[in-house]
Amino acid sequence: MAEKLARLNLHRLQDVLFHLPLRYEDRTKTVAIGSLYHSARVVIEGVVEHSAISFSRSGRQRRRMLMVHLADTSGAIKLRFFNFSKAQQETLCKGSRLRCYGEARRVSNHLEMIHPEFTKLTDQSAVQDEKTLTPVYPTTEGVHQLTLKHLIDQVLALLNQADNDLLTDYLSGAATTKLPFTQSMDLKAAINFIHRPPADVPLTALEEGVHPSQQRLAFEELLAHQLSLQQLREKIQSQAADVLSDGGELLQLFLKRLPFALTSAQAKVIEVVKKDIALARPMLRLVQGDVGSGKTVVAFAACLMAVNAGRQAAVMAPTEILAEQHFQNFSVWADVLGLKVAWLSGKTKVKQRREMLEIISNGEASIVVGTHALFQNDVAFHHLSMVVIDEQHRFGVHQRLALKNKGVSAHQLIMTATPIPRTLAMTAYGDLDVSVIDELPPGRTPVKTVVLPEARRPDVIRRVHAAIAEGSQIYWVCTLVEESEVLQCQAAEETQILLQEQMPEFSIGLVHGRMKAADKEAVMQQFKNKDINLLVATTVIEVGVDVPNASLMIIENAERLGLSQLHQLRGRVGRGSAASSCVLMYSKPLSSTAKKRLAVMRETNSGFDIAEEDLKIRGPGEVLGTKQTGMMQFRIADIVRDEQLIAHVHASAENIIKDHSEIVEPLIRRWLSGSEQYGEV
Repeated sequence: MAEKLARLNLHRLQDVLFHLPLRYEDRTKTVAIGSLYHSARVVIEGVVEHSAISFSRSGRQRRRMLMVHLADTSGAIKLRFFNFSKAQQETLCKGSRLRCYGEARRVSNHLEMIHPEFTKLTDQSAVQDEKTLTPVYPTTEGVHQLTLKHLIDQVLALLNQADNDLLTDYLSGAATTKLPFTQSMDLKAAINFIHRPPADVPLTALEEGVHPSQQRLAFEELLAHQLSLQQLREKIQSQAADVLSDGGELLQLFLKRLPFALTSAQAKVIEVVKKDIALARPMLRLVQGDVGSGKTVVAFAACLMAVNAGRQAAVMAPTEILAEQHFQNFSVWADVLGLKVAWLSGKTKVKQRREMLEIISNGEASIVVGTHALFQNDVAFHHLSMVVIDEQHRFGVHQRLALKNKGVSAHQLIMTATPIPRTLAMTAYGDLDVSVIDELPPGRTPVKTVVLPEARRPDVIRRVHAAIAEGSQIYWVCTLVEESEVLQCQAAEETQILLQEQMPEFSIGLVHGRMKAADKEAVMQQFKNKDINLLVATTVIEVGVDVPNASLMIIENAERLGLSQLHQLRGRVGRGSAASSCVLMYSKPLSSTAKKRLAVMRETNSGFDIAEEDLKIRGPGEVLGTKQTGMMQFRIADIVRDEQLIAHVHASAENIIKDHSEIVEPLIRRWLSGSEQYGEV
């Protein structure tokens, strides 16, 4: 059992106390069968009127199941069991009195419970209602809910003995003088409440997470997380890094030859980067900028600061098309300055790859641009000193760490066009300095967004026709509900054929993820050169594509995309001075979430407002792309719900580091054991 519990990170008694419930079930009262409704999770009691084995057909397979009809004086319900033993079949026979817990579902004209938990009642074995709400815990194979319940019961019994030292309240006494939420709720009382909430506490109140006990623990968890980030920041910045200059003549020459002036926001971020790299410790800076705000220019300027000092810079992007776009921009800019840019992707041919690896390792290539291929083992840099990571949330943590390890404490500039709400940035990126490019280049016009049902497709075609006749270029984006690149490409190909039939006088191009890089680039170049009027594409054009003459975008099945992706796609238009529009076409019926998303897109062009809404709809794990990484997996805190705690958490962390450093390690170990490996990313 100890081995199984270790898979849940349960090694000590304290770990068991902080293995917190995911949710709760109300088993404190028995409900009349006649009062049940769809999706109710309840306890019922009744007598089996009859039971029988029947078969359902699934494809060619016949599936055996046991159907049990249970009734009380108010009504009846069917219980359906797919897996059952001979003994269970005998227990569920006619005349048996059962107590069941499960979720009622309406099927056709009757209610059912599938595989409810059940106990057979006799006159001697009347089962009492539960005295507390029933917690549901995270489990692993071989560890049942009942096992955890009994284990936690034992540990709570130990905790509640007089004079035990099982649980230390690190936030009591002197440390709490400047801390909120600790005076009104004792830690021991909070732990008891969380594991065994009284029956009179409404389930909805617990689901909202605002009970003082939940807030007490959420505060401590957020605090542990913040202390961990501060500790990691200190650890990384204690390492030595190359002291770089401000880019000197190289940077001045680059800025002078740009066909436009920097915005004040771009200039400000470049100045901040100069200050960061003048110190003998690694820069750790996150640059947020809305779609089209000019982050690429800032990234190239940062690279020149390393190159000017005789070092190398690496730029990593998550997709081929974005990496290619960076490579083209950087090559044009570098060529004027007499610098060499190397290119590496997973699709680079063997001979070309060998040549690239050679000029990277001997230092001939000052800047290296690529995809995740940059962190493969055979890539050796001559002297890597600056790492730029674009759209960082698309990479797994280990991938980002692997590239950083190619350079000895390289400076890191992390860029994202997915604006991260301030609350989330403070909590998730407490180890990074954050800069914001919060203005668009002059001449950019806001994109007008309209939402139309699929039935209005003929109107959309007429609008496209008129726009092309006026000299505009159009994007037509195809999406599919299936996460299949093959099917997406087929949909795009079919759409191109249909549109070409409807508008034979115009040139209609196609680009999708399964095309060869050279073919994709050729089509994109034709579009930039205005040889193509309308470009049908999959979501591969989401980031990095810059065609100022494109002023209309149609997105099919927009209801299937998230807010962030819709905003990124919309950012491909409105890059010139012409008035631009985005048409979001949807198929009925719309879910409530899809309705919210489309309404947000129609109402605002602000990436930060969209990010806030996205955070509310999807949650932090999805927005950050950390759901699969082990990072940001809170046990009880919720950074959207608990936003009001964040400022207190930051103030408290500073107070503890300054005056109570002895409690930093124990707090981190209590809440974050096993997650330290993500610290240097």
